[in-house]
Amino acid sequence: MAYKNGAELLPPKLLMELQKYIQGELIYIPKKTERAPWGTLSGTKKLIQERNMEIYNQYLQGISVITLAAKYCLSEDSIKKIINRKR
Repeated sequence: MAYKNGAELLPPKLLMELQKYIQGELIYIPKKTERAPWGTLSGTKKLIQERNMEIYNQYLQGISVITLAAKYCLSEDSIKKIINRKR
């Protein structure tokens, strides 16, 4: 992220108003739009939800927690959490 000189970008009145609060320091001005929730743009959230449903369904079919942990490269505790959330 490149820094910009406020004197070059802002109207003089706005610059003077900002200088009442902060001078010679860096300030971050966030974008107007809100960020999308994690994983929604890339599809990661949906993939994890689908994976978790598969894990739950396989557990219901009798596959053990240890086997599921090995298959999905997750800890046994993670598998148990996924199963408990789906119940």
